[in-house]
Amino acid sequence: MSTQPSPALTADTPSEGADQARKVPYRWRNLTVLTGVTVVDNTEVGLSATLFPTIADALKLQSSHLGLLAALGKLVSVPAGPAWTWLAGKIGRRNALLATTLTGGVFGIAAGFSHDFIQLLIFNTLMSAAIIGGSPIANAIIADSFDDSQRAKAAGYFYGFMSLIGSFIAPLVALFTGITDGWRFGMWTIGAICILAGLVVALFLKDPGVGASEKQLADLGSREDLAPKVTVRSVLSLFRVPSFSVMMLSRLLSGHLLIMIFGIQFLVAERGFTNAVAAIVFVPFGLGYFAGTAGGGWLVALLDRISPARGRVAYLQGAQILFAAVAFFATQFHYDNIGIYGTLWALMGFAQGANPPVNRPVVAAVVLPELRGQAFAIFLTVFETIGWAVFSLAAGALAATLGIQLVFLWTLVILMLVNATVLTALYFSYPRDVARVRDTLEKRRQEALLKE
Repeated sequence: MSTQPSPALTADTPSEGADQARKVPYRWRNLTVLTGVTVVDNTEVGLSATLFPTIADALKLQSSHLGLLAALGKLVSVPAGPAWTWLAGKIGRRNALLATTLTGGVFGIAAGFSHDFIQLLIFNTLMSAAIIGGSPIANAIIADSFDDSQRAKAAGYFYGFMSLIGSFIAPLVALFTGITDGWRFGMWTIGAICILAGLVVALFLKDPGVGASEKQLADLGSREDLAPKVTVRSVLSLFRVPSFSVMMLSRLLSGHLLIMIFGIQFLVAERGFTNAVAAIVFVPFGLGYFAGTAGGGWLVALLDRISPARGRVAYLQGAQILFAAVAFFATQFHYDNIGIYGTLWALMGFAQGANPPVNRPVVAAVVLPELRGQAFAIFLTVFETIGWAVFSLAAGALAATLGIQLVFLWTLVILMLVNATVLTALYFSYPRDVARVRDTLEKRRQEALLKE
């Protein structure tokens, strides 16, 4: 397939549409509000892992229980994520976000009243099922709020501030572990954050509408009527997009996700730090993640100008290699000072944070606007979840016999290098898939103009 759109289609693209696409109303306010929603989603996993050593003492649990808790919390998102995205198409994305956060808050508070592991497992899983819809819906709204040239920066700020806020919440919540049943107060805090995020959505979020950021559609009043209806068949057709399939496979190989689950347990069980001291590393991790996302967004934008077809691919590969290199030194050697681990965690946070500013825009660029919500649901709640669940269950089981350090060697180092190798396929497929989306939108524009 040609990597260039046909001249007949590009000739009539108005500059007014491009200007409107770059100036979608309320885009920065939406980004701020949606950051709060994603803090809830990310914090649910991070804070549960932060509290787990204390929960383990109170309920007599082991690392395998942490793996099960994290795995089921993510596995439930396989059906829940696409279901919330489907519901958003029926009741509106703003209403769906409100429903996810408020329901999640109720289950989070209920989890704090658990008297045994089964109750905790049930309520934590229900909380995950409730709030998981926030991530794909939020990413779809961001894609409709910022055009392709701005999405890397927007995603960088979005995920950077999300992690930055979460990294400071984690050690604050860990302070509860110093009091009797303190983990319960931690879970109640998570539930309260969910409810607060829902109230902010209700008051301040303004949905720009599907396709609002596309220069071919931005100045057309009937743009949402131009796209065909989303069906199961059209959603399944996403897997016929080569770049999308490569990104899904890469998500299955994203072993770096495991650091948020077992990182604190590793420092407590295998390096001898207390729960509260070990939780300190979340602060430098969050700062590093913020630097990687915010700085990465600007770097991706620069690479887009230098090499618009393949710059994003090279950047994405580099992020995987960098994480593997830092993780090797962070987990395979023993240091007595928590400050050294804090520095290495900051570097891992930087490398992990470098991913969202590029992988989200890559997915958005190869998928038509009306399918982006489901595409992000598949990307973030299905394939990421399957990989996360497999890693959690396997790591939890293997850690009991082999130790977390050896598990980290295979997942955080070796698997990440394999991931970087797989991404090489994007050098060939990504330019073609971007051109296909561009041609389709141009065709829709021409058809709309002929009807006027």
